[in-house]
Amino acid sequence: MTSEPSDAPETPVEESDSPRRAGFTYALGRAVIGPLARLVYRPRVEGRDNVPRTGPVIFASNHLSFIDSIAIPVAAPRPVHFLAKSSYFEGTGISGALSRTFFQSIGAIPVRRGAGQAALDALDQQRKLLDDGLAVALYPEGTRSTDGRLYKGRTGVAFLALQTGAPVVPVGLIGTDRVMPKGAKMPSLRERITVRFGEPIDVSSHGPASSGRARRLATDDIMAAIHALSGQELADAYNEAPAQGTIEKIKQALPHERR
Repeated sequence: MTSEPSDAPETPVEESDSPRRAGFTYALGRAVIGPLARLVYRPRVEGRDNVPRTGPVIFASNHLSFIDSIAIPVAAPRPVHFLAKSSYFEGTGISGALSRTFFQSIGAIPVRRGAGQAALDALDQQRKLLDDGLAVALYPEGTRSTDGRLYKGRTGVAFLALQTGAPVVPVGLIGTDRVMPKGAKMPSLRERITVRFGEPIDVSSHGPASSGRARRLATDDIMAAIHALSGQELADAYNEAPAQGTIEKIKQALPHERR
C-alpha cells in the first residue's frame, strides 16, 4: 500500500483486478495476517467504536511509513481498501505470486501512476467502492512524511466525501515510522504503534463537491482532526516530491488546487 498506496495521481488497472473479485484471498488475509500482526506488534488501538460497521466510510490518515497501509486494515473493525502500485501485482515467478497474494489479502487496489485525468480516474475507482458500501483509506498528504511533520492535505478525500456523502473517519498513526523507517527492509519488533480512530466527520455542510472552497474547507477540517489524533508538528506546506524537469517546476510554482 510504492510503499505509498495513494501517494500520487494514479490510474486504476482493469476492473478484473478489483479487490471485489478477490474475496477469498482477502477474507483469508484478514483471518491470518490480522491476528498474526496483532500478536507480533501488539498495536495500541483507540477509538474502534468510532468506526461505522456498515455502509461507506473513508479513512483519512496521516502517512509516516510503508506499514501504515497494513496498520489501518489490521486495526480497523471492518475491511479496508486502498491504492497500491500495479507493479506489486504484476511480478512473475514465486516472488511475484507472493507479492500479488499479499497485497490482495490486505485489500489493495492495483493502480498505475499517471497525472491529470489519472487522479480523477483513481478517485472514481474509490467512489465505486464507496457506492458498494465499502470502506476505503486515503492519505490526504499524498506521500509519506520523511521528517515526521503533518503536511497540508490535498482535496481528493474531501471531493470523495462530498460526492458520495460517505463519513470520514480521521486516523492518527503514531510510531509506524519507528517500526519501519523509510529504506528499512524489515519492520522492527522492538517498537509498538498506536492507531487512533476519531469520530466520523460529516463534511456535507461545506457545500457541493463541485465547489473548490467546499473541498478546501472540508479538507482543512479533516486535517485538523488528524492532527488532534497524531499530535504531529504542522508543516504548513504541501508534501511534494522534488519536481523533475522545467515544466514540472513551473507547475509546482503556479497556484493550483492539490488533489
